[in-house]
Amino acid sequence: MVQFFLSSHGHLASGLKSSVGVLLGGCDRLTVFDAYVDERSLEDALNAFYQKVGRDDQVILLSDMYGGSVNSIMYTFLNRPNTTLIAGVNLALVIGLVIQDRELTREEIEDVVRQSREAIQIVELDNAEQSEGDEDLF
Repeated sequence: MVQFFLSSHGHLASGLKSSVGVLLGGCDRLTVFDAYVDERSLEDALNAFYQKVGRDDQVILLSDMYGGSVNSIMYTFLNRPNTTLIAGVNLALVIGLVIQDRELTREEIEDVVRQSREAIQIVELDNAEQSEGDEDLF
């Protein structure tokens, strides 16, 4: 089974889990930790998480920002068996991963990462839509 641990600076992690709940009805394999919002320690939370993980489980750690303190702490857990760390999460990435009901290959993880990058877009009006909408502005 795949287990996910998502952490962020502030409440982004719990917000993403809330969005997953709205869109997918939740995911009991997704554990979140909001760092630096109280006295709790990310390292302690990760240790507790790994105590519940099965010996053969695949673990995917998700952090909000590459090179940030949350990611740096999570990096120290890469020596654990079957563990992958992905930095720079967005909702498309989290959903793309948690909808999988089996272990993921490295190629499949890279595919989800690529697709989540492509989900980041500058959205602009089409020329036809913009011309029609301009009439309402004056």
